[in-house]
Parts: sequence; structure tokens; C-alpha cells
Amino acid sequence: MQDEEEIKNEDSFDDSIESDFQFVESDEEGNALPQKDVVKKLREENKTLRKERDEYLVGWQRMKADYVNLQKDEEAKRKDLKNYVTISLVEDLLPTLDAFDMAFANKSAWEKVDANWRAGVEYIQQQFTRTLDGYGVSKIDQVSIPFDPNLHESVETIETDNESQDHTIAEIVGSGYKMNDRVIRPARVKVYSLK
Repeated sequence: MQDEEEIKNEDSFDDSIESDFQFVESDEEGNALPQKDVVKKLREENKTLRKERDEYLVGWQRMKADYVNLQKDEEAKRKDLKNYVTISLVEDLLPTLDAFDMAFANKSAWEKVDANWRAGVEYIQQQFTRTLDGYGVSKIDQVSIPFDPNLHESVETIETDNESQDHTIAEIVGSGYKMNDRVIRPARVKVYSLK
């Protein structure tokens, strides 16, 4: 192993050798080039180096843009997958919501159930609904509004003499659900129709 003093001596020796030599641009035969040829050669090298630099810079910028676009695409795919999974889960939970609706719909039977037990079930249903609300899930269950084929599925028409009721929702047969602006299940409804 060399000690520090030997390394310093070698470095100073290399520096002294370089100072003893002068590098001169030469042609293929070893003759020194005139100053104008040296400048011309340096300009050509400079031009070549700038061109390479620009090519590398453009390539790097393209790769950076591709990477940013890839990140955006991956984020969009993650969001789509999350929405798909959430909608799939909500679709699986809809029968549970329907069961709550059916239990509460039979008022006479529901009133006969022990009050404490009934309060507990109602609390569970409210908690369940609040959780779904947090995911943007809302119920489609309004009556007396215009029929919208995007939100409703007509299962029956009810004749009416009242012109203002024509093509409005008379009754909800089965609640519908949507998540944000996407309909998960249309509401099954009875629709008024003018005689």
C-alpha cells in the first residue's frame, strides 16, 4: 500500500510532465495545423457536440413526458379499478338494503317488534346508509317527479285524468341506487299515464 507522500509525489510528477508538453493540433502526417484550421476543427467539434447535446436533451424531454403520461394513465387506471370494485361491492349489498326496506314497509308487523330491538335494527340501517353515503351512493326513490328512463324502470302504468301527473312517478316498487352520477340500479316504478 502506498503512503500519502508517495501519492503526492506521483501527482506532482504527473503535473510536471504535463507542463513540459504542449499539445498541438496536427494533421495526419504530424505537421502542426495553422491556427485557422485549428479554429475550424474546434468549431466543427463544437457543432457536433451541440447537435449531440440537443438530441440527448430532446430524448430526455420525451422520456420525461412519457413518464408523466404513464403516471397519469396509471392513476386513471387505479381510479377506474377502485370505482369498479366499489360499484361491484355496492351491487352485492343492494339486497341487504332491500331487506331493510321490506322490513320497515310492513308497518303493522314492524310495530309489534320489541321497541329496543327495533331501535337497534334502525340504527344499523342508518349506519349502513351513512357508510354508503360516504362512497357517494344515494337512493333513487322520489315520487311525483317526471319519469326519467336513465333513472327509472317502468313496471306498470296507472291511468290518470290529471294532466299535470302525466309521465310522473306514481309509486316506487323497488328503490334504485346511483353512485355519484352513475346509476347502479334504476328504480322500478309505476308511472302515471294520461287517459
